[in-house]
Amino acid sequence: MKRRTALTAAGAGVFGIAAAAAVPALAKAVGDDRGKPGGRFVRGADVSGLLKNEDYGAVYRKANGRPGDAVQILADSGVNTLRAKVWVDPADGYNDKDHVVALGKRAKRAGMDLMVDFHYSDAWADPGKQNKPAAWAELSFADLKTAVYEHTADVLGALRRAGVKPTLVQVGNETNGGLLWPDGRWDQLEQMAELLAAGCDAVHDTAPQAKAVLHLAEGGNNGAFTWFFDNAVANGVPFDAIGASYYPYWHGPLSGLEANLNDLAGRYGKPLYVVETAYPFTTEDADGFANIVTDPEPVAGYPSSPENQVHWLEQIAEVVRNVPDGLGRGVVYWEPTWTGVAGAGWDPADPSSGNGWENQALFDFDGKPLPGLRTLGRL
Repeated sequence: MKRRTALTAAGAGVFGIAAAAAVPALAKAVGDDRGKPGGRFVRGADVSGLLKNEDYGAVYRKANGRPGDAVQILADSGVNTLRAKVWVDPADGYNDKDHVVALGKRAKRAGMDLMVDFHYSDAWADPGKQNKPAAWAELSFADLKTAVYEHTADVLGALRRAGVKPTLVQVGNETNGGLLWPDGRWDQLEQMAELLAAGCDAVHDTAPQAKAVLHLAEGGNNGAFTWFFDNAVANGVPFDAIGASYYPYWHGPLSGLEANLNDLAGRYGKPLYVVETAYPFTTEDADGFANIVTDPEPVAGYPSSPENQVHWLEQIAEVVRNVPDGLGRGVVYWEPTWTGVAGAGWDPADPSSGNGWENQALFDFDGKPLPGLRTLGRL
């Protein structure tokens, strides 16, 4: 979970604003919108931590207080898409191909879509770190591209064989500074583009019904987004959609998100999604491991509370729905089911690690759904 502090320390802006001045703006680039999955607004939940949480004893309750299946509770609340990250060879075995397939099958049974989030790492990837999987560390660049393609195709092929057809597939996670450092780092633009293209090609070849999504953090940072996507277009990356992380306590005022999404719609003509967001419902801690966000008022005027979880979901969804040309397509809440359970910590290599996110889940410390879950399902 330290990925969030790394994000603010490293800063996506250092990759975006500084470099943007050196990159000329491109003309509006409207590519192929592979809108085959349909036009419904994505009301999503990233449940990447759910299977580990369940294995360590997490209990989720229905509105009446009775225990239930977390995926079905989400579906019954109106959530229509599950998001799941993929690591290559994680130390604890979770978030690998088999676990993503298991989540995909549960999503399908519940009548939900699946969004797959490839990190191309053995652990967390974000603007502050994009570490190669250990098995790929010594590969030549040509072999690294092949590894990206084959890993992406392997996971998507396993989903296809299980009868699961993802609607959205992220090629990289919060890649403001590139991916698979140093080969695909922000200062190796052509190689960065080739790696992203390899992932997009695997999506189109293996899951042609899905959109290939490129995802950046700092949703209010227009300089970072335009620098990155101008370069992606200039270097021929065949992406279909744009994803943004937007946490209101880290990524600036809502007006910045609105201005950025509206500008991106006009520049690139691609579907846009806020694929990560959250807000605390309390400052309390459930597992003895320090929370990531502890400020009683993370955004001035908005104390940590169930009511302000609702507020921010509603406000972010309104911004997304109002993007010009109907290109605002959905909102995904990050880890609403990651409640505090001993053993189900953030670090796959450290069984003693805890969870710094349970005060931002959409289930309270007793496993009961918070009002924000109903809001998410009605966006």
